[in-house]
Amino acid sequence: MADILVPFEQEGTKAVVRAWLKQVGDAVAVNDPLVELETDKVTQEVHATAAGVLAEILLDTDAEAVPGTVLGRLGEATAAAPEASDGEAESGLAISGDVPTAAPAPAQAAPGALSPSVRRAVQQHGVDPASIAGTGRGGRLTRADVDRAVANRAAPASPPVTPEVAQLAGVRTIPHDRMRVAIAQNMLNSVTVAPHVTAVFECDLSAITAHRRKYKAAFEEQGAKLTFTAYFVAASVEAMRVAPTINSRWFDDRLEVYADVGVGVGTALGDEGLVVPVVQRAQTLSLLGVASALTDLTARARARKLTPADMRGGTFTISNHGVSGSLLATPIIINQPQSAILGIGKLEKRVVVREVDGIDTIQIRPMCYVSLTIDHRVVDGHQTNGWLSRFVEVIEGWPLDG
Repeated sequence: MADILVPFEQEGTKAVVRAWLKQVGDAVAVNDPLVELETDKVTQEVHATAAGVLAEILLDTDAEAVPGTVLGRLGEATAAAPEASDGEAESGLAISGDVPTAAPAPAQAAPGALSPSVRRAVQQHGVDPASIAGTGRGGRLTRADVDRAVANRAAPASPPVTPEVAQLAGVRTIPHDRMRVAIAQNMLNSVTVAPHVTAVFECDLSAITAHRRKYKAAFEEQGAKLTFTAYFVAASVEAMRVAPTINSRWFDDRLEVYADVGVGVGTALGDEGLVVPVVQRAQTLSLLGVASALTDLTARARARKLTPADMRGGTFTISNHGVSGSLLATPIIINQPQSAILGIGKLEKRVVVREVDGIDTIQIRPMCYVSLTIDHRVVDGHQTNGWLSRFVEVIEGWPLDG
C-alpha cells in the first residue's frame, strides 16, 4: 500500500477536498491526477506517485485536508482476468463471480477525457465541455473551470424576496464560493488576533519614473515587464536591513525573523478574489530578476495556473491598491502569520515644495502615499517609521544608471 498525502500548502491556509478524480478500484498510472484540493488561493491536483489501483479513500469531498494527512491509499494492480468465452460473454457473466453485470456502455470521446468530478458537473449543469477552456495540466478541464463557467452564465431566477428587502428591486443571491469563504475567514482571523497599526508616508516617484522610462524597452527585450512594483519589491528588501523584524512571522510561542525575504504581491482576479504569489528570496535578485519573476507570476496568476509552491514562503506582502485608483487604504489586512504589509497608493501628479540652492520652489512631481501596516505585537512605531523612511529614501534616490 502507498499513502496518498496532502501536500504542504502555503502557511496559514486551510485546504479541503474538492473532488476525487478516481474511484476505489480504478486503475492508476504514475502522475495520474487523483484528487482535487482547494484552498483560499488555488485549486491543485494531487497526482499518483506510483502505479496501481485506488484501494481506499480516507478523506472524502469537503473534508478538511491538513498538510501531511493521508487522503487515501494505492494498492498494487491485480492481474487481469482471462477473457470470457463466447458463451459467457453473451450471457454477460463474469468468470470469477456469481453476480451478473451489464456490459459497459461505450464511452463517448469527449466526456471520456474528463475526470469523474468534471463529468458529474457538466452533466448536472448541462454545460458543453467543449465550450470551456481548461486550465489543468496540458489544458485539461478541471472542476474549477466548470464552476466558473456555470457562475458566468445567465443570472439565476430571482430568489424569494424577504420582508426586509421587499421594497428593493433587482435583488439576486450570489452563493459564497469556497475561495471567498476562506478569504473571509483569514481576514477575520487576522484582525481578531493582531492589533493593526498603520503609518503613512509620502513618496516621490520621479527617480524610478525616469529610470523606468530609460530601461523599459531593454527589459522587455529580455522578456520582463519593468513595472513600478519591481522597484517596490527591491526597495522593500533594502528597508529590511534597517528594520529586520518587519521580515518576520508571529507564532504563539515565538517570533521567527528571516534572512530570506519572500515578497508576496497581491494580484486581483476580478470578482473571484485575490491571490498572493511570492517572489522567492528577493534579496538575491537584481531589478531584472525581480521584474522577470513578477512577469511570470502575474501571467500565471491571471491564467489560473499558479501552484501551491508559488504561494509558499512569503514573509512580507505588498498591496499595490493604487492601480485601481485608491489613494490610501488603511488598515490593509496583514497576511497572517506575517508581521507587516506595505500599501502603495495611486500615482498622482501633485504640487510640492522643493528646496533648490537654498530657495523653496514649487514643482509638479509624481507622488503617492505609501503605508506600512504592522502587527503591534511584533514591532513598534520606531521600527515602522525607520522601515518606511528607508523605503522612501531608496525609491526617491534611485540612480538613473543603477
